[in-house]
Amino acid sequence: MKRLQSGMTMLGFLITLSVVILLAYCAMKIVPMYIEFYSVKKALASMAKEADLANAPKDKIRASFARHMQIDYVSVIKPEMLKIETTDAGYDLLVDYERREALIANLDVVGKFHAEQVMARGAGGE
Repeated sequence: MKRLQSGMTMLGFLITLSVVILLAYCAMKIVPMYIEFYSVKKALASMAKEADLANAPKDKIRASFARHMQIDYVSVIKPEMLKIETTDAGYDLLVDYERREALIANLDVVGKFHAEQVMARGAGGE
């Protein structure tokens, strides 16, 4: 009885391997952008819970944001990127930025990020 071979050919294996490597390479470029974004969101949420920042001047809020970014090793987001809008209830903290990362040759991955947090007066410190 003749047994038929089954399985993947060498060409099929190489194509599959190259697709997996390409996806892994793309993930290595994209994932750090999202990690930084979630660090920004975490910093804004943490700042909103700090009771002493709710009535603080804008310079102190910006310095606190810079400290949070330094603690999380985020060097791309600068304190100047934090927009602080005064409202009747407190402050609105906004960070809008675009991150561009080189992918292959002249192709880039572009991520646009928007983080927003309301900092109410009298909030925080439970």
